[in-house]
Amino acid sequence: MAVSADTYALAVARLRGEYAAIPTGSPVRLAKRTSNLFRARAASATPGLDVSGFDGVLSVDPVSRTADVLGMTTYEHLVDATLAHGLMPQVVPQLKTITLGGAVTGLGIESSSFRNGFPHESVLDMDVLVGDGRIVTASPGGDDSLLYYGFPNSYGTLGYALRLTIELQPVLPYVRLTHLRFDDPAEFVARLGEVAASGELDGESIDFVDGTVFSDREHYISVGTFVAQAPYTSDYTGTKIYYRSIQNRRRDYLTVRDYLWRWDTDWFWCSRALGVQNPTVRRLIPKRYLRSDVYGKAIAFERRHGIAARIDAWRGKGPREVVVQDIEVPVARTAEFLEFFHREIGIEPVWVCPVAQRDPDAVWDLYSFEPGTMYVNVGFWSSVELRPGESDGDRNRLIEAVVADLGGRKSLYSTSFYDEDTFWATYNGAAYQSLKKTYDPQGRLADLYDKVVRQR
Repeated sequence: MAVSADTYALAVARLRGEYAAIPTGSPVRLAKRTSNLFRARAASATPGLDVSGFDGVLSVDPVSRTADVLGMTTYEHLVDATLAHGLMPQVVPQLKTITLGGAVTGLGIESSSFRNGFPHESVLDMDVLVGDGRIVTASPGGDDSLLYYGFPNSYGTLGYALRLTIELQPVLPYVRLTHLRFDDPAEFVARLGEVAASGELDGESIDFVDGTVFSDREHYISVGTFVAQAPYTSDYTGTKIYYRSIQNRRRDYLTVRDYLWRWDTDWFWCSRALGVQNPTVRRLIPKRYLRSDVYGKAIAFERRHGIAARIDAWRGKGPREVVVQDIEVPVARTAEFLEFFHREIGIEPVWVCPVAQRDPDAVWDLYSFEPGTMYVNVGFWSSVELRPGESDGDRNRLIEAVVADLGGRKSLYSTSFYDEDTFWATYNGAAYQSLKKTYDPQGRLADLYDKVVRQR
C-alpha cells in the first residue's frame, strides 16, 4: 500500500509522543498484529507502541532500483509494490507477514541469499527510533554508522526501524525450477556448495537455490532461473502442495509471485500438524486461509491452552520438546551437521539454504560471518519426544553446542538456552554493550540476552 511523506511524518510524531509517555522503568514493546517469533513473549501491563501506521511503501524508483519503505511493512505488501515495477527486494523471506524492519533487526534468508546475503545487506539507510527517544538516520558512512552495522540481530533492543531505503533487483515474469535428487548426503552438500559458489547449473546462470532434506537418503537441490516465458505454470496455493512437488517433478514453472510465496501456503510443511494437508480437509478450506499467519494463530492458541500435550497424556504418550531453529554452519561442515541431526534429533523434512555475506569486507557486529565463506542455513520446525532421562531443552542445548563446534551460529527468533558468557562470546557482547550505552543509556529497551534467552 502506498503512503505519503506527510503520513509518515504524522506517524513518527504520534509514535514519539507514545514513547515519551511510557514511564521510565516500564517495559517498552511493540503492539503488533502478527509475529513470526517462536519464543514466548513476557506479559506486560504497559500498552505496546502502536506501529500500525508504519505499514506502507513511500516510493519505488525503477531507475535507481530502490524503494523507500516503512519499517512495519510486510513483505507481502512490499513485493506487491515492487513487482508492479518489474522489481523485487534482493532477499524476500519466505513468509508473507514478516516485516521489513523485523527482517533487518532480526535476520531473514531465502534462496537468493547465496548471492545477496541477508536483507540488512541491501539497506542503504534507515530511520531508527532508538532507546533514548531520538530518531536517527543510520547509513554506512553517516554519523550513526555504528548503529547501521550493529542493528542486525539486535531484535529491537537498540531501537525500531521506522523507514528504510533498500536496493531492489529486476525480475522476469516466471521462474523455471529444476529439482535435483541426491541419495548421498556428502554428494548433496558438495553439489549444493558448488552451485551456490559458481552461481551456475550446467553452465547456465541461476537466480535462486535452496534444498530440501526428506531423510538421510533423500535430498533435493532446487534451482530457480528467471525466464520471460513459460510453457505452463503450476499453482500451489490451493489443493496442490509445493514441497511434495519437489519429490515428483524435475522441472517446474511458477509465476515470480508464486515462487516468492511458494513456502507460505503450507508454512513449508508445518501445516500438516494442523491436518490441513489431508485432501478432504484441504478442499473445504478457502484459499485465503491457506497461509502461514493463519496457521501461526492456530499454533499460538494451542500453546496457550496446551491442547496437544493433554491429548498426548491421555493417549499415554510422553512429553515433547519443541525444536524450532534456524542455524548456519560452513558448507564444509554441513554434512557433519546433517549426520548429527538425523541421529540425535530426527525431524524430517528440513530446509537448507546457502548464504554468503554479500560484501566480504563489511563487518556486521552482532552476526558476523567469515569473509568469503559459504554457509548453509538449516531450518527445522517441529517437536521431539523426550527420551528417558531427558529434560525439556536438552535437545536444543545439544544443537547449540554442536553448531558452535562446527563453526556456526543460530538465529535468535526462537528459543535459546545459552548461558550468558557463551551468548555474549558468540554474539559480540562488547560491541553490543557499547551500542547500548550510546543509544539506550537508561536501558528503556530490553537487553538482548534477557529478551531472547530469559524471555523477559
